[in-house]
Amino acid sequence: MKHHISVSGLDVEVIRKDIKNLHIGVYPPDGRVRVAAPLSLDDDAVRLAVISKLGWIKKQKKNFKEQPRQSKREFVQRESHYFLGRRYLLNIKEERGPARVEIRRSNRLDLYVPQGSSTEQSERVLTEWYRRELKARIPPLIEKWQAVIGVQIAEWGVKRMKTKWGSCNREARRIWFNLELAKKPIHCLEYIVVHEIVHILERHHNERFTALMDVFMPTWRLHRDELNRTPLKHEKWIY
Repeated sequence: MKHHISVSGLDVEVIRKDIKNLHIGVYPPDGRVRVAAPLSLDDDAVRLAVISKLGWIKKQKKNFKEQPRQSKREFVQRESHYFLGRRYLLNIKEERGPARVEIRRSNRLDLYVPQGSSTEQSERVLTEWYRRELKARIPPLIEKWQAVIGVQIAEWGVKRMKTKWGSCNREARRIWFNLELAKKPIHCLEYIVVHEIVHILERHHNERFTALMDVFMPTWRLHRDELNRTPLKHEKWIY
């Protein structure tokens, strides 16, 4: 069941589910507010919950409004693309042989594609390269932080995600990482690894979660803020 209510001038989407706890989310690109509420809670209870979080909601909406966004990538010569936090100029080379990506110089990213390749084909080649590079960097970080935190992960994967840098299924001990992390600095990726592993110990972003993060990675707020300042990928936001 989904409907909308107004709370202090905010349009709030309410979705009722068979869940125990209410959850408030603020989502890009413009700070859409959505509440997942237990079936037993009425709209008045939802309004009170939203009002109690108004300061946080407004802060999140402001952050989304101010966060830079890339224009749609056209895959033309000398277009800017990012890898591990560094900016590279795209150099497209059409030739026979397997499609591939190489970083040839400190600021040049060579994209080798068959002659006549479309923008979509070039994008797929680069996307799969990002996926391979990210997957190669995650295992040593998981191994390191499993030992530090004392938690074992059963499974992990990489996928496109529009609203989160990572997610964790505590029961399955499964973690997903946003493919866009391949473009961010390695310490930002490491922060997400720690963040999601700590969720195995604590589901919610509460005081206990914050205390655990402070113990395991005292600089986590710096990494979080840096990550959230980096440009968002151009997306078609459809809900």
